[in-house]
Amino acid sequence: MLRAPLGILATATATHGTGRDDDIPLPRLPGFVESAFSPLAYEVSRQCLTERPDGGTSRSSEAESGGGSRTAVALASLLGDTTTADLASRRMVSGQVHNPLLFMQATPNSVLGHTSREFGITGQMFSTSFFDDPLTELLAMADLLLEDPELERVLVLGVELGGGERPAAMHRELTDGGALPAPDLPPSAGLAAAVLLGRAGAGAPVTVRSAQTPGADAGAVDRPGGIQGLFDLAAAHRQLLRNGGIRLLPGPATAFVLTADTSDTADTSGTADTADETETHAHQ
Repeated sequence: MLRAPLGILATATATHGTGRDDDIPLPRLPGFVESAFSPLAYEVSRQCLTERPDGGTSRSSEAESGGGSRTAVALASLLGDTTTADLASRRMVSGQVHNPLLFMQATPNSVLGHTSREFGITGQMFSTSFFDDPLTELLAMADLLLEDPELERVLVLGVELGGGERPAAMHRELTDGGALPAPDLPPSAGLAAAVLLGRAGAGAPVTVRSAQTPGADAGAVDRPGGIQGLFDLAAAHRQLLRNGGIRLLPGPATAFVLTADTSDTADTSGTADTADETETHAHQ
């Protein structure tokens, strides 16, 4: 449960290799090869930070002032960069020369370090793994971090890669035999979504807070660590920017209310009418 409403300053999503119409070419990221993990993580972070640059502008502009110190970052991924880990393992088993670049980029913190350098971010940075509901955990983490008066914003993001032998085996182990499925994605596919959060009323056109009652889908989990909730939040945010109003966002752990009114006392009686509207799901 969120202790106070959070302001949504920006959202971004990116998919690669999934077969969807809105897939993007994999962005080029110097120093990162083979895997979609870090390029997609950087891309959604870049979109959010350039859309709302105050407090975390690119070093190519006026970020030398160090405004990024007021921004924290939290990255969630259940299994991390399995593409790179698999590649490094295969090279080692086959007797090939070790590639230190693969060791570096297999660590999710590597792309956070690259992002912090590009955007002048010196606030706290975290790489985390959540089994059930990354959206709920990331929002709660942002809520806690913003208790620090030195922070103004928290960038939260999730990254998920396609299937393969390693993810499938780990999902079977995590779910005690495979009660919940592994990602139904091509091995080279990747998904990423990011949300830039601040305190309610600090220039955010949309706010999010915990609902008083669970949503219709409470108790349902699409699969361990799935980042669908971040995609759903981004879609609801875009809708509210266009049309205003209120939207209920169900979830497996808790439900959230998004509203275009920054007041934390906004009436949510109309959420039932908007909760049934269909949004595009990242995994369809």
